[in-house]
Amino acid sequence: METTTPAAPADPAPTAPDGAPDGARPPLDRIMAPDWARALADVEPQIHAMGDFLRAEVAAGRTYLPAPGDVFAAFRRPLADVRVLVVGQDPYPTPGHPMGLSFSVQPDVRPVPKSLANIWTELADDVGAPTPSSGDLRPWADQGVMLLNRVLTVAPGASASHRGKGWESVTEAAIKALVARGGPLVAILWGRDAASLKPWLGDVPWVESAHPSPLSAYRGFFGSKPFSRVNALLAEQGSGPVDWSLP
Repeated sequence: METTTPAAPADPAPTAPDGAPDGARPPLDRIMAPDWARALADVEPQIHAMGDFLRAEVAAGRTYLPAPGDVFAAFRRPLADVRVLVVGQDPYPTPGHPMGLSFSVQPDVRPVPKSLANIWTELADDVGAPTPSSGDLRPWADQGVMLLNRVLTVAPGASASHRGKGWESVTEAAIKALVARGGPLVAILWGRDAASLKPWLGDVPWVESAHPSPLSAYRGFFGSKPFSRVNALLAEQGSGPVDWSLP
């Protein structure tokens, strides 16, 4: 009589960005580039504490954004490759929108969020780039532009809901690791929250303006020419320009 071995059960979908069950502590290089894992070793306990927080949220019937596998998307590219740092606040709170990179959305999102639409308007005015076909900013990330939110998760429909839960110490360590690494590096600071980080930047040059939100874009974001200014500052450090055009 022929017998078959039953298939092993599939692993359950992860409920936290480390993909681990309660109490597990996987190495950071499972969820980010190895040099980022080394740079963030001092805050590894806090990263795992945030995993526990998110698992507890899911166990209580609450969800969070972005998807677990995208929470550390900003850290997929090596620390050594980062040339530009763009600091956001927290992910878009609309399900299906955030992808783990500040200001970026999933490729199929239509219409794009108004802040991103305003970034496109300034992009066209500054460097003459055509209107992109989607709000996916990964082509920037592939050129060394780190799109980092200060808070890496959010509850659906509730902006700023995960502020003060512990992400800030993780992203502070990331920013300070970039500064300690040295240039070439330029920071883009849009809005007051991002501008408050200037004391951490040391000698790193920055481009600062109002936030691209519809509430503030006309108070200094439009006309600020951040993209050409960043490329000029990169050139001063011996680095090539970012091609800001998007497909």
